[in-house]
Amino acid sequence: MNWQSYIKGFKSYLQLERSLSPNSIESYLRDTEKLAQFVAYKELNIQPEAVKHELLEEFLGWLYELGMVARSQARVLSGIKAFYKYLLIENVINDDPTELLDGPRIGQKLPEFLSVDEINKLIAAVDRSKPEGERNKAIIETIYSCGLRVSELVNLKISNTFLDIGFVKVVGKGNKERIVPMGGSAIKQVIIYKESYRNHKTIAAGNEDFLFINNRGAKLTREMIFLIIKDLVRVTGLKKTISPHTFRHSFATHLIEGGADLRAVQEMLGHSSITTTEIYTHLDRDYLRSAILQFHPRA
Repeated sequence: MNWQSYIKGFKSYLQLERSLSPNSIESYLRDTEKLAQFVAYKELNIQPEAVKHELLEEFLGWLYELGMVARSQARVLSGIKAFYKYLLIENVINDDPTELLDGPRIGQKLPEFLSVDEINKLIAAVDRSKPEGERNKAIIETIYSCGLRVSELVNLKISNTFLDIGFVKVVGKGNKERIVPMGGSAIKQVIIYKESYRNHKTIAAGNEDFLFINNRGAKLTREMIFLIIKDLVRVTGLKKTISPHTFRHSFATHLIEGGADLRAVQEMLGHSSITTTEIYTHLDRDYLRSAILQFHPRA
């Protein structure tokens, strides 16, 4: 078998056994293609099963020389490790050449987040005199109240919103479902949006169950959410780089600062590993340190 045959099998493995999203699969395949390109660049007539640890070290050095930043190198390495795990499962190889491979050192990058006051300013900046104003306010309330990814927000379905008991069912990465509480302000605003905007629209075929729709009755796109937020940032004059994900970071940070259990936050965010959630404890430590410096008598 050649490289492309193995990569084709790897794709099927990611789809059927790992149940990854199309974007994740595409990313893993691109990473593996890079290794195949490197082997071709070196004019080495070897197949994946003949690749050794030393060649992979050289491959990472090649990525560095190309100007790829450490974080991107680490992502490529993750894809290569997944590829060789697949080859192990398929008994194509007996030893994993990536096992002892060290990735580049990545500095801890804390996600930017908003203060509660900044969140309130953005919500207050929504122009509710416009027909779509109540919808836009409901979008901001929901994404912050539930800590949703933008893809989860645009795909949120009415059949998965249980406003009477204050919960929504979210379909996240890898089609994994989770139940997330929804705060009172968000519930109230979603009800207002449905009664004043959505219920007066002719819904496009196939979009009947999507909660958030545009003027044509179709579900909103990710790009539209970005534009709504960009406009609010412009109106408020906030000097931060704010995206839909900023509200998710803010959701997690405010919960941790308020003393929420890390495992509970992990569940609500839909993180498969608590290590991903633990980044917010660093934010919390900064918050605690500033509180100590401000209020402790011997600080």
